[in-house]
Amino acid sequence: MTGSNASYQTVIRPYGKAAIDEAAALIREAIPVAIPTETVYGLAADATNPQAVARIYAAKGRPSFNPLIVHIPDIAAAETIAIFDDTARTLATAFWPGPLTLVLPLRPDSPIASLATAGLGTIALRCPAHEAMQALLRVSGKPLAAPSANASGRISPTRAEHVRASLDGRIPLILDAGATAQGIESTIVAPRGSVIRLLRPGPVTAERIESLVGLPVREADGDAIEAPGQLASHYAPAKPVRLGATQARAYEWFIGFGAIAGDVNLSSQGDLAEAAARLFDLLHQADASDRTAIAIAPVPNQGLGVAINDRLARAAA
Repeated sequence: MTGSNASYQTVIRPYGKAAIDEAAALIREAIPVAIPTETVYGLAADATNPQAVARIYAAKGRPSFNPLIVHIPDIAAAETIAIFDDTARTLATAFWPGPLTLVLPLRPDSPIASLATAGLGTIALRCPAHEAMQALLRVSGKPLAAPSANASGRISPTRAEHVRASLDGRIPLILDAGATAQGIESTIVAPRGSVIRLLRPGPVTAERIESLVGLPVREADGDAIEAPGQLASHYAPAKPVRLGATQARAYEWFIGFGAIAGDVNLSSQGDLAEAAARLFDLLHQADASDRTAIAIAPVPNQGLGVAINDRLARAAA
């Protein structure tokens, strides 16, 4: 179990102290493990160990120019890694632990392996709310790089079974704590001076951030990859995806929303939080169906719908 291309018998363990201790032992051996957060399941490894980080990239088949989010247990730990200004500290105080990632300047003495930041002078940091990831952070004693626990570019996992379907044989351990609560990845922002740049929409909306700090939130422009989830094609099923559908074609598995029923429905009540929590799970179902393509009903592009539509656009690209 030492080579970066090692083949494993992948085991699913229910979340608990014994499973956390087993996962922490693997972390200390520079071996990634899959663990739930409140957003999606992550593939966690010691962010200070270049070999451990390289094994994340190898397991996912992820391009090394795509940086990773590093998870920390609290703000104090984050401040040993990145430089916080007043805006960043206000955001962290308000939304951590929780589904907000901050892209901040890297401290010169940061212990993080450069492979985790893709060689950039910034780092993406998040303090997760899920008790399983918090337990692993504290027992392992390490900041944990943890992208979504799936093959690169494919549908993000919201259940342990999704992880095994994507990474079976590539990792030794998956901790199972049931379906994730949020269902989509964290919001990613880069606070810079008088503007906050939105690198990826997510559960913490731009409106909430603006109302808290009194600064405008602007979508990032340009083609440079500064944070996870910015690739044009991402979160993608193996089957083609058609968006904005009001009815299905004969060969399509139809994911509805609100009054548009479909084969399955993101939320029959039109609840965007429920839709976000169910999004990737239903995409996995659609990809496993006997239809050759996927159609998805329109989702309002407001509030949490902005993040849902971001994931859908990248899935369809």
